[in-house]
Amino acid sequence: MSRLLPVKLDSYKPLREVVYETLREAIRNGALAPGERLMEIQLAEELGVSRTPVREAIRKLELERFVVMLPRRGTYVANLSLKDINEVFEIRAALDGLAAGLAAERITEEELEQMERLLVEIADHIERHDNQKIVEVDEAFHDILYRASRNERLVGIICNLREQFTRFRSMSINYPGRLTNTLEEHKQLVEAIAQRNAELAQQRAREHIENAEQTLLLEMEQLQHSR
Repeated sequence: MSRLLPVKLDSYKPLREVVYETLREAIRNGALAPGERLMEIQLAEELGVSRTPVREAIRKLELERFVVMLPRRGTYVANLSLKDINEVFEIRAALDGLAAGLAAERITEEELEQMERLLVEIADHIERHDNQKIVEVDEAFHDILYRASRNERLVGIICNLREQFTRFRSMSINYPGRLTNTLEEHKQLVEAIAQRNAELAQQRAREHIENAEQTLLLEMEQLQHSR
């Protein structure tokens, strides 16, 4: 049974980019599971394309560590080790903490209002169980936070690592109670920033990432037991 739908052509994007985004999302949402072997011919048939854009997409996914290519063994969806998780979340906690601390000192009133409005939107999407919208608005929320740091190099580093962060988030978003807790953590973060309390904002941001890591580990443990 096919798990992937044929790609829809987008006149604004090259086919290889559409295939790449489709495979990346399939890895994010678990349709292509960690440790699963990726066969170019099979993927091409499921997506309704030739092997060339699939091959190009896989190479790009390898660079971003979504897949691993093993000599004489093939290509596999990258497994998530505890070391991988720990490293990514250590980096994320440090970067988000720094961004939040700087934002508390440099954010504008307009940006603060935008963040508060987005929190209202997230709450609405949680009630509607619209995970796609939750992710989109959450990314917009963090974009404002990072921009408010007024440190372009910091924003650039975070953007370069965003794909790795996103994969972990997509795994934990359905854990019971996590979305409600995330919303509350975001509210506390915005309150600290609004108070211009850089130290507290940094602490709130780090706590949020640490809680997200714990949720991911619990989710992985449950998946392991269900197999």
